[in-house]
Amino acid sequence: MATFTSDGVTLAYDDVQPPGGAERTIVLVHGFASNRNEGWKRTGWYAAVERRRGRVVGLDLRGHGESDKPHQPEAYGRGRMAGDVVALIDHLGLDRVDLFGFSMGAHVALAAALAAPDRVSNLILGGVGGAMLTHEDDRARTQAMVQAMLADDPETVPNPMMRSFRHFADEQGEDRRALAACTGAPRAALDLDAMGALPMPVMVIAGQRDDLAGDPDELAHIFPRGRGVTVIGCDHFSAIPHALTKAAVFDFLDGLLDDPFEDRF
Repeated sequence: MATFTSDGVTLAYDDVQPPGGAERTIVLVHGFASNRNEGWKRTGWYAAVERRRGRVVGLDLRGHGESDKPHQPEAYGRGRMAGDVVALIDHLGLDRVDLFGFSMGAHVALAAALAAPDRVSNLILGGVGGAMLTHEDDRARTQAMVQAMLADDPETVPNPMMRSFRHFADEQGEDRRALAACTGAPRAALDLDAMGALPMPVMVIAGQRDDLAGDPDELAHIFPRGRGVTVIGCDHFSAIPHALTKAAVFDFLDGLLDDPFEDRF
């Protein structure tokens, strides 16, 4: 396990390079209650990128996986978590990367791209969509997730989606106090003007049945070079490992999705 330190927090990561050198580097940022192994390696993304002669960098976000797990909500401000991503790019001596975040990781990846747009060649936001524009500071949903993480018995969690996240956290052996702190961190409102000025191509991709995300086109329209893709038949949890998600992402990176908002996978 490789580690580095960002903002006083020790973070774990993988850096997998193909023999003979990589044609591109993609940094993968997992979702809430997940980790680099569960979110990306087990779901086939490491292998898929390697087959295409890509360098894979997978990070365990603070509070997750093998990284440090502070229990203070202020440790999980979006700027700090985005700073961890940029710090890893610096730590590895990389100039520009493709950046792919899923769900919470998409929020972090977006914040990293806004903070350092010159370091991101292509930005991929997965498991998010139009709901990001209305639910960024949804206090009721935030409190429900905190309560789900701290409940003694997950079966007492009334909301089925929150209960699913709690079961997932338990399955991964995650630190639920750290996850509650991560959820309870203060969030600034989205800067739509800054998003509308991002220079890189942006893909927004989500499952057709992903009620957490909403319509990816709605979010993609914010970006000057945005591209929305809906993966037919998938929900929030099934989209990330799906072969059609991989196909769409690689087509995007190869510059083959050049007619925004038309087709669907």
